[in-house]
Amino acid sequence: MENTKSLDADILIAALLHDVSRLHGLVFNTRSLRLTVNKVNSRLRSEGIGFLTKTLPRLGKALESALIGGQPLSASKLGFKPLPNSELPRFLGEFFSRVLKPDGTALQEPCAQSVKVIRQIAYWFYKYELPYTDEQEQKVLTSFERTEVELVTTDSGLPSQEDLKSFATDRCLLRLHESEYGAGEIPYPYTRELGASNGHQLTRDKQLEVARKANMIISDLFAFFDPLAIHPRHGPGAVSTKETLEAKYLWTNVADRITACYPFDAYFCASNGHVCDAAVDFSTVSGVSNSARVVLVPKDSRGPRLISCEPLDNQWIQQGLMRAIVTLVESHPYTMGRVNFTHQSPNRTAALFGSENGRYATLDLKEASDRVSLKLVRLLFPEHLHRYLECCRSSSTVLPDGRVLELRKFAPMGSGLCFPILALTVFSILAAGAPDAYTRDRILVYGDDVIVPTAFAGDAMTLLESFGLKINRDKSCVGGFFRESCGMDAFKGIDVTPVRIRTVPTNHQSPDVYSSWIAYANSMYDRQCYRVYDKIVEWLVNIYGPIPGEDLHLACPSLRNAPDYKQPFRTRWSKRYQKVQYFVWDVKAPSSIRNASGWSMLLRFFAEAGTDLPLALREEDKVDQAPWSVFSLPQSFSVSKYTNRRSSCLVRRWR
Repeated sequence: MENTKSLDADILIAALLHDVSRLHGLVFNTRSLRLTVNKVNSRLRSEGIGFLTKTLPRLGKALESALIGGQPLSASKLGFKPLPNSELPRFLGEFFSRVLKPDGTALQEPCAQSVKVIRQIAYWFYKYELPYTDEQEQKVLTSFERTEVELVTTDSGLPSQEDLKSFATDRCLLRLHESEYGAGEIPYPYTRELGASNGHQLTRDKQLEVARKANMIISDLFAFFDPLAIHPRHGPGAVSTKETLEAKYLWTNVADRITACYPFDAYFCASNGHVCDAAVDFSTVSGVSNSARVVLVPKDSRGPRLISCEPLDNQWIQQGLMRAIVTLVESHPYTMGRVNFTHQSPNRTAALFGSENGRYATLDLKEASDRVSLKLVRLLFPEHLHRYLECCRSSSTVLPDGRVLELRKFAPMGSGLCFPILALTVFSILAAGAPDAYTRDRILVYGDDVIVPTAFAGDAMTLLESFGLKINRDKSCVGGFFRESCGMDAFKGIDVTPVRIRTVPTNHQSPDVYSSWIAYANSMYDRQCYRVYDKIVEWLVNIYGPIPGEDLHLACPSLRNAPDYKQPFRTRWSKRYQKVQYFVWDVKAPSSIRNASGWSMLLRFFAEAGTDLPLALREEDKVDQAPWSVFSLPQSFSVSKYTNRRSSCLVRRWR
């Protein structure tokens, strides 16, 4: 077998094209393979890796647009030479011809397997984690700032809470006069026309009606919700105040606006004893409201994703509120199974089903979390909840250049409350505007992934846009047979989700590269792309030595099918486990011991041990129940052991 010492993009794409030729030889014959490989090599020499990370993904998106009835595909506009008398590209033209007409629109019966092949080739390197340019980073930051400016206009178009109350009063008077005068005989002041939509906007009265119903839906949902009955904890990510590990439990600042709602002794201390013993330390805790901090993290080839790190005290309460809200929403009869946070399977299944019969449409929200303004949350959510949602909200964030940006949005991505508030906002608006119970019961929301019945899709987009949310109509799958939601790309009932490579291969040993590329190899093996699988495995074996196969059933990264040419493993017989063990590579996250005060470690136990133990048992709780008897304690948990972020390493272990 050829010795593969490096794993370059041209080697991988050539191997993929060979697998495509083997699997679809009647369409993509030897001549087509040779010409396509030559074209790829030529474009890579002239354009570099950008051909795989930018040009080909644009071709894939153009195909999807054509499949859902959007803009017809035009090869020349995308930088590809077209077929004779056609708008279709010569590149992979054998497959495009089985999906699209010569004018670039979808065929009556497109070939689903051809769509799957094109998308796999087009999106294979779309998520490649290459360094971003300054222009790409600045584009993301500019978009974030521009959204804040646009929210000023958006908020001006939203009704106020006074408008909502006035409208509700008018509706009551309207019903009263209907009963008094009879239909069609109502005096002028109470006669209001509830028109449908006007272009992409609702009439003012219709907007008020939808807002009133959405407010009622969320108010009913939170009717018996106690925002004080929460179990705070820290989140997994970084915080704007830059505390790490045990320092997160040594409070130096808790904003006064937070303690006004969540008293320090009840929500930031392990018990009353903690308050008494650490009274001197707590006397120096400041009450300043800190700003969030913007960071850029990898997303895809177009640029990074913007995340806003929250202050430590904000995050502590946000995580507690988030868990309480998620538990409520996923168990309440009205939202259970319709608004999901834990499982994506309902949306994925609905997308697959909708691609087969066209009954369901998927909507794509653009900048979804950044478009939910504070005014919109105040409009839709009950008043008794506002104080608690806003006390842990960051009102400003610090940009990378040091500038402080005041936030009109409720919460940017990175806040613990961003995801649930966004999902409930979207669901309540759509449910309020749904024409009947059948439609309302078939609305599915997972964050910004929205699925609605196709007949309701046009009205759904109008509803959301009327409340300041932004719909990417080119990517919303309403027509045709292509659907996309929660990582499921489906066409005519077939899963056409491509394998996307993120991790850049390196020739030095790395835990991320090792585990990621074994996963890529296994995914390609499942798709019967055996040449790609062999290339990846050969490269891995050259660097890491023998890699176990899944047939050994070891608790470590393993290949779907171990190669015959691998070197032998070191083995031993384990008397303890009574089995043969193998000396293999495994990924380990080293732990470090950090000792803090006993009370701080107890606070961490209550927060992270996986139970719902209260931070402080109130006296009334002690009367009705034994303090700890009703809780199931965790098996084992070391409060002094921490795992450093981004510290994974490769180690040899007996498995």
